[in-house]
Amino acid sequence: MRVTTMFRVFALLAVGTSTSWAADAGSAAPSPVAPGARLDKIAGGFEFTEGPACDAQGNVYFTDQPNDRIVRWSTDGHLSDFLKPSGRSNGLCFDAAGDLWACADERNELWVVHPDKTHETVVRDNQGKLLNGPNDVWIRPGGGTYFTDPFYKRPYWHRGEMEQDKQCVYYLPPDRKGLRRVTDDLEQPNGIIGTPDGKIVYVADIRAKKTWAYDIREDGSLANKRLLCEMGSDGMTIDNEGNVYLTGDGVTVFNSKGQQVEHIAVPERWTANVCFGGADRHLLFITASKGVYGISMRTHGVGSQ
Repeated sequence: MRVTTMFRVFALLAVGTSTSWAADAGSAAPSPVAPGARLDKIAGGFEFTEGPACDAQGNVYFTDQPNDRIVRWSTDGHLSDFLKPSGRSNGLCFDAAGDLWACADERNELWVVHPDKTHETVVRDNQGKLLNGPNDVWIRPGGGTYFTDPFYKRPYWHRGEMEQDKQCVYYLPPDRKGLRRVTDDLEQPNGIIGTPDGKIVYVADIRAKKTWAYDIREDGSLANKRLLCEMGSDGMTIDNEGNVYLTGDGVTVFNSKGQQVEHIAVPERWTANVCFGGADRHLLFITASKGVYGISMRTHGVGSQ
């Protein structure tokens, strides 16, 4: 790949190529973007970037799915391939042990990739039938994994049509046994993210153009479904103030009450996903089509995504 910009996180405050943001004095809440910060292109030359997730040191791992690889961006600004081939990985998330969970789209599986780059398949199917294609994953603090399973037919699949009767969200308990559906009434769930206290999870129904909030019960089931906003999303993240970041047309930020507080334009055809990274988690790392971008934030991240 060709790296178009190599930088340390602090440089985002000073160097940029596009619009700068600041809080609107008339808005209900201050912008989560750092005053005067600019969006910078970190690197280009990819086919389609997705699934960013941050490790405990602040390094960001993301996928270049058509090229079947997971790429690592280090906090000192270097890029390297972490895993290739990668099972056509899509969404990623780190757990507390430092293992990387990956939505391995090639065979419609959920993987756990260890630091030594070996992997194990933790979900192969649902009740003996192929999953549609695990897409995005979030690990609840304290254990338990949620992932979305929309159906997007891939040119590299060697399989028939949809085997599951619906496109759902699944929950895998901490013991990795007893996979079960926790939603069955969404059209096409895609992005997913939860709060750092593990009490609320947000799910984007990209086809219905809605994002929903759910309370998480002790057993991992979901309750009290309510609308966050009339917008779907590909990938998602959340910050320390409870703002939820949706993607597609750039990055659109909503507070926990469903009020839009910011929109970050990104000069690419599609913005697929987003997470917080960098040593202090103040870098908003954006995967967008053939490039990856960053912008310094006033707020900071609260988890792997």
